[in-house]
Amino acid sequence: MGILMILAGFVLLFFSGDWLVKSSVQIARYLKISTLVVGLTVVAFGTSAPELLVSLKAVFDGVPDISVGNVIGSNIANIALVLGLVTIILPIRVSKGSSVLFDWVVMMGASLLFFIFAQNNLIEFYEGVIFLIIIVIYLTYSVIKSRKQVNKLDDILEKPTLKIKYAIGLLVLSAVGLYYGSSLLVNGVVIVAEGLNISERVIGVSVVAFGTSVPELATSIMAAVKKETAISIGNIIGSNIFNLLAILGITSVIKPIGVSDLLISVDIWWMIGVAALLLLAMLPFKNSIINRWKGAVLMCTYIIYMVSLFII
Repeated sequence: MGILMILAGFVLLFFSGDWLVKSSVQIARYLKISTLVVGLTVVAFGTSAPELLVSLKAVFDGVPDISVGNVIGSNIANIALVLGLVTIILPIRVSKGSSVLFDWVVMMGASLLFFIFAQNNLIEFYEGVIFLIIIVIYLTYSVIKSRKQVNKLDDILEKPTLKIKYAIGLLVLSAVGLYYGSSLLVNGVVIVAEGLNISERVIGVSVVAFGTSVPELATSIMAAVKKETAISIGNIIGSNIFNLLAILGITSVIKPIGVSDLLISVDIWWMIGVAALLLLAMLPFKNSIINRWKGAVLMCTYIIYMVSLFII
């Protein structure tokens, strides 16, 4: 039964990811917002919704290791697995004028802040509020900056090819598909994992995190195939920022989240290390290309992390 749920979830998430890319690109053209910012906002929020639902459920079910482990594992998977696989399929050029470096700094800053907040083994209410304030400031800045750039260069965006009401409808449909697809997938992988007697921490950072990262994987692969590479990079970095600031922020404001010692001493360091590896992959900044061999390094890093979880 678990295997069937996993397969059904994969199919639904894959097609929903395609619809999400199509609708968000169209909406970006109507609003005169760059596709990179759409990746950092609309697409990132849509594909991060599964992490929010899983985190809230896990905290209220008394399994915080799954809640926090899901966020940490998803952030590792988004860079090492998703970006690694996407760049193996299609090398990605980082635009010289893009804000990817700034967004990376925000992501790393959020990661370090999370590490500091977790030192007492608890993400408290006021810390969640700080996370939410930062994400609001970041999104506001990103949208304003993008609008200014587009106003200076009127030909940056192509004209929309889909009526706005259909684009919004497709966006809503894709969000529904991501929700139910993620539910099927997460429930399926948890059933399978529990049958193998795996710890809650390992389930959170591996199985559940992989399941909730499938929207990013499906969306980014479809974006790469359509050569919308700004959304591929923006979606991944934006999703990681959302996971740390919005997901943990909302969850801890509703109910404080416990963080185990192993998550602090092992998994958070892997998350920070993978983020640093992404920065190296984007070098040199003047003419950056995340090519296939860099993607292979990211993929190998993810495999090593997964193996280490089950042998240590």
